[in-house]
Order: sequence, then C-alpha cells, then structure tokens
Amino acid sequence: MSAITRRSVLAAIAASPLLLQPTAWAQTSLKISHQFPGGTLTEGDFRDRLTRMFAAEVEKRSKGALKFAVYPGSSLMKTNAQFSAMRKGALDLSLVPLSYAGGEVPEVNIGLMPGLVTSYEQAYGWKNAEVGKELSRILYDKGIVMVSWIWQAGGMASRTKPVLDPDDAKGMKIRGGSREMDMMLKAAGAAVVTLPSNEIYAAMQTGAMEAALTSSTSLISFRLEEVSKALVTGRTGSYWFMLEPLMMSRAIFDKLPKDQQQLILAVGAELETFALKSSKEDDQQVAVVYQKAGAKVADMSAASLKKWQTIARSTAWKDYSEKNASCANLLKLAEKTL
Repeated sequence: MSAITRRSVLAAIAASPLLLQPTAWAQTSLKISHQFPGGTLTEGDFRDRLTRMFAAEVEKRSKGALKFAVYPGSSLMKTNAQFSAMRKGALDLSLVPLSYAGGEVPEVNIGLMPGLVTSYEQAYGWKNAEVGKELSRILYDKGIVMVSWIWQAGGMASRTKPVLDPDDAKGMKIRGGSREMDMMLKAAGAAVVTLPSNEIYAAMQTGAMEAALTSSTSLISFRLEEVSKALVTGRTGSYWFMLEPLMMSRAIFDKLPKDQQQLILAVGAELETFALKSSKEDDQQVAVVYQKAGAKVADMSAASLKKWQTIARSTAWKDYSEKNASCANLLKLAEKTL
C-alpha cells in the first residue's frame, strides 16, 4: 500500500461517524465506597443495599453506559478518607456520615447536631427547605454533589445501664459520633471516645468504651447486641439524627453528559423513599434484636429529650454558630424547621 493510499484510509477512518461521536459509545465505570457491612440487593444493611440498587438502576436506565462497583466495609479506602478523596476526584461516590468530614468542612457538622433534628418528618423536610439548599450549595462549592438525602435516627447501646437522662451519662466512656454530640455528652459529665461506627464493636468488647451512640441500622449491622446489656432506641424520638447521604465527586460528576447527570440525581432522589422506610423499620427492629439478646431496652421520653436538647443549645449549637458566619447562618435556617 502506498503512503498516499494509507493516508487516505486513515483519513476515512478518522472521519467515520463512530469516531466522531465517542460519547454515544463511551462506557464509564464508577466506584462506590462505604464503611458498612456488605450484602446483596435484597439482604443486609440497607445502606449497602441502597448503593447496589442505585448502581443497578442507573446502569439499567443508561443502557450500560454507566457501570458501578460497590466496595463495602471500607474495603476500598479508610472510612475517614472518603470525603476528602471525593473532593479531589480520587473517589467517585460514597455513602458516608456527613459529620465525619467536620474537621475539613466545619459546616457539615450540622448533619449530626444534637437535638436539632428530632423526627423524620423534620429531617426529610430539610432537602427542600432553605437549610438544605444552602447545605447543598456549600457542599457543591467544596466539590461534593448530594445524590440521595438519607437520615437515620439513632440510639445508645451500653455495656451497663440504659442512658436516658443526662445524669445517666456521668462518668461513662461514650462514643457520640460527632464533635458536637461529644460536646453535649461532655457537658453531661461523660468521657468521650472518638472513632468510626465500624470500630465500635472492638472498643466495647475490650471495655475501652462503655456506651455508643449510633444509628439503629449500625446498632444491628455491627452486632453490638453481642457486647451490650442495655439499649435506648430512637423509635419514639431521638436527639441523635444523622445525615448520611450518598454523595458524588463534583469533579467526576461534571465530566458526565447532562443526561447522565440528571439520571444519577433522579435515581438518587427516588431511593430516598426506600431509605426512610428502611430507617423506620430498623428503629423498630433494633429493639427486637436487643431484647432477644437479653438486653434491657428503653425508649426516649419527650421529657428526657428536652433535657438533652437544653444542654445541646448552650454547648454544641453555640459552639457551632461561633465557628464562622456560614455555620451561624446554617444553624439559623435549621432552627426554622423546629
């Protein structure tokens, strides 16, 4: 073949419709990381199931253009590295407690502010309220796209007694789950222990920690009933409501075509119904699991909740609002939903 002919062939290939429209054929593979136990689409921790449902539905609707791999149990990277990795574009998606990133972005600690959210109705109202829109904007500016708003009530598992009133916490080594939750516990006289939820079991087993606040789902999934003698549930209300969203790296999101971006956000929003239903079911189920294990199970009363909320206002809320003007504004917007 002469050089001229070879050039002609290469030019013809370069001009072919297939190569002129790569996006129509491009396949994107994305990774979803989380710290929770792995399962299947139908069995296991609902947060793992939600990521798998999200992956399956987006892949189906994108006709395979978007594919996902789910990495449970912090198997891809350490729990506390996920948020930062998403901001840098080194991780595609993660379902992670928002407050874990409080050291990096102080505003996100509002996602586990003691006593600020006390019901699911209030929690899920945030998304379309001023507070939710402002939080989404802040996250977007920091390189994070909110995909699914997921809220969970929590309770406290204890090696000794039910911790209902602030007085019950005096002298106990307790895991709160966020800087602000820890502040409230300290004011009640507790000694706080800081670690991710997937490390609670070992700490309670060894006695390094006596009690832990975490979501109902984590109280079940991490089998904490095996190391507990008492439980206070969140089924009648709680001062512990955690925002634990499915999030995506903005750097990765922005590279996708508009229709794929819209698809991701649409499926994420649809799964919020599943998240709410599952959270409520786990609030009930956790009591059954702990009772079967022989633990003493108690529920939070409105009077006890108010005592914790009073402490939270004068400690955690005050401290958070003094961080910066952005935090003060977010708290003010959140208080409108009370």
